Amino acid sequence: MTTQTLAQALTLTDDGSGGLVARLDAGFSNAPQAMDPTKGAPFGGLMAALAAGAARQGLRIEAPLQTLSIQYLAAARFGEAVRFSPTLTRGGRNVAYAHVLGGQDERAAVQALATFGRDVEGPALTPLVAEPPPVATLPATPMNPSFGPWFTRHIEHRFVDGPRLFGENAGRSPELGCWMRCVDGAPLDELRLLFLLDGLYPTYFTAFPAPPAISTSVDLRADLLAALTPETSPEGWAYFHFWSRDVGGGWAVEDGAAWTPDGRPLAVVRQRRKILPARGG
Repeated sequence: MTTQTLAQALTLTDDGSGGLVARLDAGFSNAPQAMDPTKGAPFGGLMAALAAGAARQGLRIEAPLQTLSIQYLAAARFGEAVRFSPTLTRGGRNVAYAHVLGGQDERAAVQALATFGRDVEGPALTPLVAEPPPVATLPATPMNPSFGPWFTRHIEHRFVDGPRLFGENAGRSPELGCWMRCVDGAPLDELRLLFLLDGLYPTYFTAFPAPPAISTSVDLRADLLAALTPETSPEGWAYFHFWSRDVGGGWAVEDGAAWTPDGRPLAVVRQRRKILPARGG
C-alpha cells in the first residue's frame, strides 16, 4: 500500500507564496493495517516532523531545534497537499521562536510552536540515564497487521522485554522500553527523531486487557536535549522508554524519553491523548 518513502514524505516544497507543501500518502495512516488506510489520519509523528521542517526550511533557521509543541486540530485528508505556513515570532542571535500553521484549504490541521537555539558553554547535568541491552542482541518485532497501524511499516521495533500488550503490565508500572529506527536506516536527524517519538502505541495498552481503548493525539511536546549530527546514530537507532502517567476521565497523559546508542540522552516527550468512546458505548 505504501508508495512514498519516508524521505519523500518529509519533503517540503516551496509554494511560491511563503508556504511549504507536502503530499500526504495513506501509507502513513494511523489506521490498523487490517483497515483501509484512508479511514485513519496522517500519523502524528509525521505531522510534527513536517511542522518542524517547515519552520526550519521556510524561515532559513540554522540553529538546532530545542523544543516543538504541536496541537492536532483536525485530521488532514490523504491524497491532497497540506500547506504549512511558518512565521518567525522572534529571532535573535542565540534563540529563535517560530509558529507554524498547517492545513488544507481553509481547514487547519495542526499548529505548532518551535524554539531553536544554539548551544553555549555552561553548567551541565545529565541525570537521565539508561542502560538497555545492546540493540544487536534483540530481535526485530514487526507489529501484528491486525493491530499495528500502517505507519509502523516505516519503523523497525526491537522491544527490550517484549511488546507487553493487553494487560501484561497489569498490576505493574505501565511502561515500555524499545529500540526504534526508521526502516530506511538513514542517520538519525531531528525530523526522524520527532517521527519516532510518536512511533509506538499508547503505553496504557500494556495495563489493560484487549480490546484496546483507542485514543487520538491532542497535543505533543518534544524537548530535544542534544544536537543531532550524522555521527550521533549513523544507522538511525535510538532507545526509547515510555510511561503512562495518568489515564482517566477520557484522557491519557504519557511521557517518553530517548537515548543515543552510546547512552546519551536525546529527548523527552509528553503527549496528551483523548480516549475515544467504545463502539456501542
